[in-house]
Amino acid sequence: MSNRKYLIAGNWKMNKTACEGAELARQIVEAVGKQTSVAVCVCPTFTSLDAVSKALDGSNIVLGAQNMHPKASGAYTGEIAADMLRQFFVGYVILGHSERRQYFGETDAFVNEKVLATLANNMRPILCVGETLEEREAGKTIELVSAQVKEGLKGVKGEQAENVVVAYEPIWAIGTGKTATPAMAQEVHAAIRVVLKEVLGAAQAEKVRILYGGSMKPDNADALLAEPDIDGGLIGGAALDAKSFVSLVESAAKQG
Repeated sequence: MSNRKYLIAGNWKMNKTACEGAELARQIVEAVGKQTSVAVCVCPTFTSLDAVSKALDGSNIVLGAQNMHPKASGAYTGEIAADMLRQFFVGYVILGHSERRQYFGETDAFVNEKVLATLANNMRPILCVGETLEEREAGKTIELVSAQVKEGLKGVKGEQAENVVVAYEPIWAIGTGKTATPAMAQEVHAAIRVVLKEVLGAAQAEKVRILYGGSMKPDNADALLAEPDIDGGLIGGAALDAKSFVSLVESAAKQG
């Protein structure tokens, strides 16, 4: 049994207005806002950070952001800097999500800059890695994911391990209704753990939480979370419904 506390993080993507986001956050707080056995994080859009931050106030649920620019300030129209996030008490930042890589051309090197900047500003990066269906069918999953982890964490010190989160998101299972079997997911999570040992050291690698980010839902969460190297979930669609999201938190609590 690992001593890593499960983390259930909700990625709301480009959904929910500020008012809608605050209401969703209030529903989640009411259900699981006081429990401490599972770490819980919600990541709304930038425009909802203020309203959701206020809705979470006084609870044990942590606010997260969906992206961050590595520079502190400057002529980067449309981007958001670390201190802008910290003003709303953001604790986690999703970085390198497959949609950012696919639609906005983010490279491993750019994601690595963001990871280092996030850590430097006392927030926790959720580094996303994963493969396409074509890459999986070509047998390149472990090779590709391992490279993404190494590049994404380049320059991260071993003592920072407790603040690092990695999310494995098989791209072919995001929003498609498909999901990796628990055994398939565990195989990749275990390979990521091996890479973490190379990058951070064996003892420090055991402190890093590796989340599964490929369509975790109430009906498959128990089996996925029972695997030894699956330390929680980065939740998309199910995070937009309070009942479904709370169910995932409860699944993680049962594993503890």
